[in-house]
Amino acid sequence: MTLANVPQKTSGGLDVLWFLPTHGDGRYLGTAAGGRAVTLDYLRQVAQAADSLGFYGVLIPTGKSCEDSWLVASALAPATRRLRYLVAVRPGLASPTLYARMTATLDRLSEGRLLINIVTGGDPVENAADGIFLNHDARYEVTQEFLDIYRPLLAGEKVSYQGKHLKVEDASVLFPPVQPGGPKLYFGGSSPAASAVAAEHVDVYLTWGEPPAAVKAKIAEVRRQAEARGRKVRFGIRLHVIVRETTARAWEAAEDLIRHLDDATIAQAQSVFARLDSVGQARMSALHGGRRDKLEVSPNLWAGVGLVRGGAGTALVGDGATVAERIEEYAELGIESFIFSGYPHLEEAYRVAELVLPRLTLNHDIQRAAATVNTGPFGETIANDVRPALRTAQS
Repeated sequence: MTLANVPQKTSGGLDVLWFLPTHGDGRYLGTAAGGRAVTLDYLRQVAQAADSLGFYGVLIPTGKSCEDSWLVASALAPATRRLRYLVAVRPGLASPTLYARMTATLDRLSEGRLLINIVTGGDPVENAADGIFLNHDARYEVTQEFLDIYRPLLAGEKVSYQGKHLKVEDASVLFPPVQPGGPKLYFGGSSPAASAVAAEHVDVYLTWGEPPAAVKAKIAEVRRQAEARGRKVRFGIRLHVIVRETTARAWEAAEDLIRHLDDATIAQAQSVFARLDSVGQARMSALHGGRRDKLEVSPNLWAGVGLVRGGAGTALVGDGATVAERIEEYAELGIESFIFSGYPHLEEAYRVAELVLPRLTLNHDIQRAAATVNTGPFGETIANDVRPALRTAQS
């Protein structure tokens, strides 16, 4: 069956984003073997690939192991045309008024291509190094107060506010963002405190890639709380993807990704994750328990990435049709925004774009070159004379 004959799914349109690996990239996890230098040139390649392939945007991670997301987005926005940048705001690290000015500026400079990821942070050690000594629930109190100030500022309001943690007087943003009311706010968190923030303030609630039943329960709770406040929240999910032309090859690629991992490296990583007070990280770690022998935690959902990677630790594994079916299962639960990644991120962006995106109903266009020019999707000309036909192996 050729790709043109593959039945198209009928769910509502999806936003599919890719990922900029500002904390490192390579062909294997937990080793320097196959590692890749994350330079501006390399990040530009990944961003331009995502832009030309038709991804809605890219998530830029945050934390001490990453290049700064704001500076990276500022450097790459002029090198792309349509790609949106999901950039981190960290309540407690800077004032909401400063972040509002930064947001408005970058939204203008990118011509309205900015998205904001509100990140409360779940590592007490990293937080202490940044001068934040609040416990879990207190940090979410700060996040609530931060958004009480930040969102109205971006909507053009003058704000005076007195909270338990934050206070401003006559704050305003003189030069507004391009997007009315400011960029969309994305936010993730699995605790009750996080659900309350999501219900009150955010546009898109994100979950890491848990099995569908767990995701369904999360969505139901946040939706219930949002509706009680007279709000509607959209939902998104963060996943890795390992896709190949056959499912057997995809599983081989998954095993290959962790073939350099030894037990000591896994144990070291898991000990770091154990110190976190993030409920979401605890749920990720519980999927595999640090063991290699039970990594498929749901059909085609593989937890091997989480053996050594914090945060999003699961991957969809399979051929294009299978991965698309799993995506549709999440979409049927109410997920509209998918943030994908894969190792290495440049090559895997092409695989996902070629094998998965054409099978989905998207809210954004995939760039397709006209079939009459040399840049069309032909492959290499056969014997310098014949355009190859689109043929795929029967599975």
